[in-house]
Amino acid sequence: MTFALFVTPGLILYSIFLVLPVVMGVYYSVTDWNGISRRFNIVGIKNYRSIFRDSRFSNAVLFNLKYTVLLTVCVVVLGIALALLLNKRVKGITGFRAMYFFPAVLSALSVTLIFGQIFYRVLPQIGSKLNIGFLQKSLLSSKTTAPYGVLLVNVWQGVALPTILFLAGLQTIPDELYEAAEIDGANAWARFRHITLPFLVPIISIVLVLTAKSGLMVFEYVHSLTDGGPGGATESISLLIYRHAFVENKFAYSIAEAMVAGLIIAAISAIQISISNRMKVY
Repeated sequence: MTFALFVTPGLILYSIFLVLPVVMGVYYSVTDWNGISRRFNIVGIKNYRSIFRDSRFSNAVLFNLKYTVLLTVCVVVLGIALALLLNKRVKGITGFRAMYFFPAVLSALSVTLIFGQIFYRVLPQIGSKLNIGFLQKSLLSSKTTAPYGVLLVNVWQGVALPTILFLAGLQTIPDELYEAAEIDGANAWARFRHITLPFLVPIISIVLVLTAKSGLMVFEYVHSLTDGGPGGATESISLLIYRHAFVENKFAYSIAEAMVAGLIIAAISAIQISISNRMKVY
């Protein structure tokens, strides 16, 4: 009886906020509902067939996968590098640690507005005055460079929290291990590989999962900086779903896209978590 009293409220909330929306989503995804009308028809798997024939959706999936891989690598590598720098015992290091965490407290919208001004106004003006060719054109105006411009902004903000996590992990490593390694003649790379990295493996696993989730669901950065352009070069899955739902009023179709995207994200996350759970500290 006591167990039921503890579990029942949680199950009710879980059903209302997770199970019920999924069930409703599956139902509406097999209709032609436009999000406004009370009348709609059951169309079966027509929406899902259209999705797998839609080149925009496949391009968005490909963009998200590439973006997620690059974002994850950049955040992990830069996060560890910055954590190693901030772990130095020098005067005033506390202030630097606070400064590096500052981007994490900003909203994604405010960050994109700031970098939008930098990319579209500040850098082109500097390039024109100094006659620097590649700066005269915005990084976000080219199909080739726009994804990297968006990625740069995301990394700038996204690396802050992992840096603090890695720093906390570094401070748990006993100094005696490094001292013993130095006595044995181990160089800096050997100490990092055999001492630092193994201790950071659990944190790396967490950062990988969180960053991959962020990359697969990216919306604010592409919406505010490029709106999916130029020429669809930065159109993510989330942005495409948003457009179909709120711009083109294809709510049922967008819900079907969300279902497919959810399955893709769930599959990738499951694989990633499985791999992370197998990572051992030696």
